[in-house]
Amino acid sequence: MRLGRGGRYSLDAFRHEALGEVTSTNTECLARVRQGDPGNLWVTGDRQTAGRGRRGRAWTSEPGNLYASLLLIDPAPAELLGSLPLAVSLAVHGAIRSFLPPAAEPLEIKWPNDVLIGRKKTCGILLESEGLPDLSRAVVIGIGINIRHRPDDAPYGVTSLEEQGCNISAHELFSHLYREMAEILDLWDEGRAVAEITRRWRQVACGIGQPIRVNLPDRSIDGRFAGIDDRGLLLLDTGHGTQAIAAGDVFYL
Repeated sequence: MRLGRGGRYSLDAFRHEALGEVTSTNTECLARVRQGDPGNLWVTGDRQTAGRGRRGRAWTSEPGNLYASLLLIDPAPAELLGSLPLAVSLAVHGAIRSFLPPAAEPLEIKWPNDVLIGRKKTCGILLESEGLPDLSRAVVIGIGINIRHRPDDAPYGVTSLEEQGCNISAHELFSHLYREMAEILDLWDEGRAVAEITRRWRQVACGIGQPIRVNLPDRSIDGRFAGIDDRGLLLLDTGHGTQAIAAGDVFYL
């Protein structure tokens, strides 16, 4: 069921604050919630001086790209939060898709939430959470999209929207992301509609059926990417059975 106007994730339920130079938009959102912000707040920055990706990696943050974070408070019960990264990646995918020219390379999602164009990363998504004194939980969704710039020293393939023939501003892209995120969060329904989210995710997934390597904190596992289950976990066919994986870095072989 879709939420009507005035619902928790309708367009008018969100606020947006555009900033110039920030340390990182995620850091800014976390600072705001510690000061009592009620959530549903978008923060964008023209440039980040201390942008970061997963596992503390630095994120290139020159002006011209999109740097945005969304602050949510208790977006879902803890046991249903695992599918939020999939939902977020669908919103980003939808926003980018609306601008890509027909001649661009394929737009896909690598598990769980890397958005790729031609198997090259164009977007980084970082979710962070923090418990609050009132026992609620803040979740910050950080999104960095390469529009005009991309890192030169990444250990994997990277691209930018400009390289794909897409000439837009960060402001234009954010306006589409703002709408797509509201629609996807509405559809996600606080994690209750995970079946629909996983169905849509599979339609734009990168590399199902192909050999991959999954790097875990303590080891690496090779196998065939068998898709995702209905909870959003990666299914790895190792040749000796199928293993469900909740978190890890995926590399195509």
